[in-house]
Amino acid sequence: MSQLATRLAHQLAGCPEERRWLIEGLWADQAVGIVGGEPKCCKSFLALDIAVAVASGAPCLRRFQIRRRGPVLLFAAEDALHIVRERLEGIAQAAGVSFQQLAIHVITAPTVRIDLEADRKRLRDTVGQIRPRLLVLDPFVRLHRVDENMASEVAPLLAYLREIQRRYETAVLLVHHSRKGGHARAGQALRGSSELHAWGDSNLYLRWQQGDRLLLSIEHRAAAGPPTLPLQLAVNGQAVALTVIESTPPLEPCQPTPLDRVLEVLAEAHTSLSQRALREACRMRASTVGDTLAELLDSGRVIEDEQGYRLPTT
Repeated sequence: MSQLATRLAHQLAGCPEERRWLIEGLWADQAVGIVGGEPKCCKSFLALDIAVAVASGAPCLRRFQIRRRGPVLLFAAEDALHIVRERLEGIAQAAGVSFQQLAIHVITAPTVRIDLEADRKRLRDTVGQIRPRLLVLDPFVRLHRVDENMASEVAPLLAYLREIQRRYETAVLLVHHSRKGGHARAGQALRGSSELHAWGDSNLYLRWQQGDRLLLSIEHRAAAGPPTLPLQLAVNGQAVALTVIESTPPLEPCQPTPLDRVLEVLAEAHTSLSQRALREACRMRASTVGDTLAELLDSGRVIEDEQGYRLPTT
């Protein structure tokens, strides 16, 4: 009879602290994840800064220490190659490292589509040859022609990238767009299926506050994220790079997320509430309430009955 391999919990191998991070506090070792945000909020600059840091060993954003230095494989689908070079060279200058010595391998093929088996094999073979510490794909929308809103179509693409991560022990960073406005919780604002948010081990989100203040939110599957950080795109001669603003006024208090608000309203209710009643009580859009209820139902934190939705009975 064929059985699955098992091991007692105390026999599982531990992980030394220095091996838990690729970039301490910013990106876990061999993590898959997303750099997300609305258009024009410096997602590509952040992804390239991470690439330079991993390839050089210099602190990312001049703040986060590198724990696992190594080569990087980069595919920048939306930028001309000379723009990619200029940005990397400027970030290297800002980081104080030699651009010529950076082990950043740039894919120069015009297209890479991970929904096509031929391109999957080419990318897999390239990763297998270079064995990068980090694979950067920017952006997700240029890597496929599937419906991003369909979990059944998105999930196989993410599973393929997870396979690459596990087979070659590399981190995978995927740049992806967020919907404009809407959700207070950054992960819920990612465009397309909720599979994208759930997939990430380390996720970074950029957003503009009050039009001119760039904020970075960090979340990890297996560690607490640090407080939100304010960033700015600093220009010093030819060096153009993101940097953390060290001294700023206190950030505005975080507003309750849609998830928190729905749970609060249901906790105060004495009976099940319909989706319409929840929408009115929470003062949220129907689509936001629907997305939030779907997430809560999947996690078992909310139950649906004939009258509507309620918290599980304790």
